[in-house]
Amino acid sequence: MPVYQAEELNGHKYKMHKFTKAMFNVGSLENHGDHLPFGTDCLVSYLLAKEVADHFDDILLLPPLYYGMSEHYKDFSFTVSLRYETMTELLRDILLSLRREGIYRVFIFNGHDGNSAPIEIAARSVKVAHPEMKIAVQDAWWITAGQLLPPGTFEVWNGLGHAGEGETSIALALFPHLVEMEYARGVVPRLPPHADLKWKFSELTNTGATGDPSKGTKEKGAAMRKVLVDAVVEFIRYLDSIDWEYQQFRT
Repeated sequence: MPVYQAEELNGHKYKMHKFTKAMFNVGSLENHGDHLPFGTDCLVSYLLAKEVADHFDDILLLPPLYYGMSEHYKDFSFTVSLRYETMTELLRDILLSLRREGIYRVFIFNGHDGNSAPIEIAARSVKVAHPEMKIAVQDAWWITAGQLLPPGTFEVWNGLGHAGEGETSIALALFPHLVEMEYARGVVPRLPPHADLKWKFSELTNTGATGDPSKGTKEKGAAMRKVLVDAVVEFIRYLDSIDWEYQQFRT
């Protein structure tokens, strides 16, 4: 199916096509070690979102958001960050603009950990103020991929890490021309179990990467790409089948 990219449409085409859903990705512009491009979070989430949109004829794909909340990464160059408040309001404005256009079903494909809190606050506040809005989020593809793939797919830290094995693998599958594996170096940090000790990224690594990017392969990335796209397509089809509504409790 054709992918309808908002930036390529005009008024006539938009009026002729009745879009019932919109999708957009949220990335970042920040350091990803010495081997991955600064735009990795946006490139991955946008290319995956584009593949998902290809399975539907009623999804309007919005342009990628290259900037995110990256304050915790700014000790490593080159990092351009939005403030929490700015990021939250940006997302709210996008959601409210879609509502004004009569598009009430929105899927957000997140590509960066720092965006999770702003997405939650923006989406929740819009939903509470406007209950007709149906907002779904793929919040952490890097965790979802590890949950979907067979045990043993990854060699180190279940593929986790910033510019680690998993992220490097999917970059090799999606944009190999931008990956320079000869510079891939990472650190596996010792994190406390059962609790989340808040960190600034320079406390975890001196390379700009965590995990082991040297274990990344195109084959692992291709497997990640497939399970992620398949899972999101299946999820959206399920949402369509229930009209994007929670099913009523049965008593």
